[in-house]
Amino acid sequence: MTEGSGRRGSAAVPVALLIVAAACLWGASRMTWVRVASSDGLGESRTDDLLGSTWAAATTPLALVLLAAVAASFAVRGWASRVLAVLIAVVAVAAAIPAVRLLTAGASDTEAAALAELPARAQVSMTDVSVLPAIVTLIGALCAFAAAVVSIRKSFASQVLSSKYDAPAVRRDEVARRARSSSAGDAAQDEGEDLTERMMWDALDAGEDPTDESGTPRSSDGHGPLR
Repeated sequence: MTEGSGRRGSAAVPVALLIVAAACLWGASRMTWVRVASSDGLGESRTDDLLGSTWAAATTPLALVLLAAVAASFAVRGWASRVLAVLIAVVAVAAAIPAVRLLTAGASDTEAAALAELPARAQVSMTDVSVLPAIVTLIGALCAFAAAVVSIRKSFASQVLSSKYDAPAVRRDEVARRARSSSAGDAAQDEGEDLTERMMWDALDAGEDPTDESGTPRSSDGHGPLR
């Protein structure tokens, strides 16, 4: 497997998890969570089915948020992808709360009557809780949370990999810079030495002693100053 295909595969994992999570939440919002049987004493008893969109009203908008996160995951990078992952984790927790509450505490008659919009005189005779939509919601929440974790790990792994490949390039640039500086310094030193040597020969040709700081001209025979 090539590096490019590996990166595409790792990027596809959180996307697939988000799609599954959104599908679970959307499906759960269309399922019956609680069935309420009531009677008002005037007529026959009635039965109301409370769907997920009513009992856990947030499931539908949260499913849409996860679908939007799928599109956003292709557009964000770096710290923005980590922020998106945190938001996905928050959505996962928010989606799991009503499911956990229903599975642990059940459905209260008062809440069921209010959501079913029963008349004030009606008396709830039975509330039947369905665990399947709650389990489906928990599966979706777990998939969303897993997508958030994978996205964060992938973001940090990409940063480490980028730093790993950037370090040799930085070192090469530093070596090249030092080499250019050294070459320029050597060229300037060589040029200075050549210039000093030429000045000394010119002074000797002019009959001057380059080592004499007084600048007194020497005689043509080189044994003393000119008279």
